[in-house]
Amino acid sequence: MPKAKKNSHRKKYDYDKDRKKQKKQFLKKSRPRIEDKNVRHAWDNYKTSNKNLEDMGLAFDPNHSLPIRNPQALFAQTTAAPVVTKPYVLRKLEEEASQPFDDDKSLSRDLIDFVQHMVREYREDYKAMARDEKNYYQDTPKQIQRKVNEYKRCHPKLYAAFIQSLAANANPQSSTQPSSSR
Repeated sequence: MPKAKKNSHRKKYDYDKDRKKQKKQFLKKSRPRIEDKNVRHAWDNYKTSNKNLEDMGLAFDPNHSLPIRNPQALFAQTTAAPVVTKPYVLRKLEEEASQPFDDDKSLSRDLIDFVQHMVREYREDYKAMARDEKNYYQDTPKQIQRKVNEYKRCHPKLYAAFIQSLAANANPQSSTQPSSSR
């Protein structure tokens, strides 16, 4: 059986490579990238992930952190509660989680124009909207209804103002029109 050509070559040492730099790059790549700044600041590269999270009061494996409901397993497992040496991380995470979350989802300008056109023309008649010539993507009545509801949900103030402007245009003041008498 023939040998592979690659294996028959003699290994040569490359003097141009910086082995120390290579090792640093490898270690940097192998470490986890931690998104949260509080956890990243408290992370110790010389400890395991499990130990780091345990020191912060977090759980590496939720199956071990939750209490066991089986009473027979309680006697078999007698481990002491882990000592939290970095409680400030847990406090900061709880503070961030308790902050109110603003839903900053927005819709595209094209979708907003499409919905406004459909509501202006047909109000709540989704079947007529589906037959409209501006329904380029041939959306079904249900799909158009979802788009209108999404617009209502994402931009409630704009939708309310839009509906008010439609109502104002639909019902002009009757006092401005001259009355006809016979």
